[in-house]
Amino acid sequence: MDKLAIYGGTPVRKTPIAYGKQYIDEDDVAAVAETLRNGDLTGGPRITELERKLCEVTGAKYAVAVSNGTAALHLAAMAAGFGEGDQVIVSAITFAASANCVLYCGARPVFADIREETYNIDPASIEKLITPHTKGIVAVDFTGQSVEHDAIAAVCEKHDLILIEDAAHAIGTKYKGRSVGSIADMTCFSFHPVKTVTSGEGGAVTTNDEGLYRRLVRLRTHGITRCREEMVHPTDDRWYNEQVELGYNYRLTDIQAALLISQLNKLPAFAARRRQIVEMYDAAFAQMPELVVQKEIPESDTTRHLYILRLNPERLTCDRKQFFDALWAENIHSQVHYLPVYWHSFYEKLGYEKGLCPNAEKYYQEVMSLPLYYTLTDEDVADVIRAVKKIAAHYGKQA
Repeated sequence: MDKLAIYGGTPVRKTPIAYGKQYIDEDDVAAVAETLRNGDLTGGPRITELERKLCEVTGAKYAVAVSNGTAALHLAAMAAGFGEGDQVIVSAITFAASANCVLYCGARPVFADIREETYNIDPASIEKLITPHTKGIVAVDFTGQSVEHDAIAAVCEKHDLILIEDAAHAIGTKYKGRSVGSIADMTCFSFHPVKTVTSGEGGAVTTNDEGLYRRLVRLRTHGITRCREEMVHPTDDRWYNEQVELGYNYRLTDIQAALLISQLNKLPAFAARRRQIVEMYDAAFAQMPELVVQKEIPESDTTRHLYILRLNPERLTCDRKQFFDALWAENIHSQVHYLPVYWHSFYEKLGYEKGLCPNAEKYYQEVMSLPLYYTLTDEDVADVIRAVKKIAAHYGKQA
């Protein structure tokens, strides 16, 4: 058995592999350079072009480009009308922004547990948490896999709830043949550099509801409108604009939009390569008793953002930290996604306690994310697999 690098052995590779990385080519650079030369740096034609492109990719009627994924969630929560006294159900396993957007509006997040095998929000857990104060659901397409839309839609219809889909991981994913972005009342995307496509920082909200769309556009720019029908004091003066509510400056620049349009043109290639890598990992790990492979629902045609490696503690003599540190020593730089949101110290101060979501808490203690991005070569993937198998062999218990 090869000696682990953490104990002085030779690492499986000489140079580190990060868990996530963007791919920028000359087309991306040229698109940005052209925008810089044209002089429309913000609020220009590239924003309109990007929003049309997002509608084309997602099948949504409307898209609103914003400064980042958190801004998208905030505006969606505002457009949904969440406010003081309201409760909004959120998955426990997600980045904090999925719940923070509820707090921004003065409402209270209520955390639902995840399904043990898919790691997505459990519709049965949602149903148990509904009260007369429940106003909506923020359902997260965790790792890129679609949430169970049919079951969640039934809950929303039964209790008159609005559904915000946090699709920060899921650009390119489909549910029963429908693209994510065209299904929920509002869908929020992130284009951070580790996501499948990037604009550096950036986000978007898509919707099929014209009323929600108009409010999102207003809220993106300080609550100011140039639309006569939305004004309290309408006028035909060309120069006139009117703030009709309190909004924010959540605009995306044309420079970022140009980059994202170019990136979206490569989405099919990005998605295909990510699926290939997931298949290689699954094939390598599925029969290893020390590990658990994430399950996918058959309805989801997934463009995976994260590959979750889950440990089976009953077949290992190490804990997650030991496995994680050993992997880093082999120059495979994994990450953990995520701490249950209510375990953050800020949420502790708000009165949330451990024990709310047993599946989510068990999941957190057993997982890490392996490298997954477009430019990983087959040799890189083989190195990741070799490192995982090396560590599992060292710490594995005999059957």
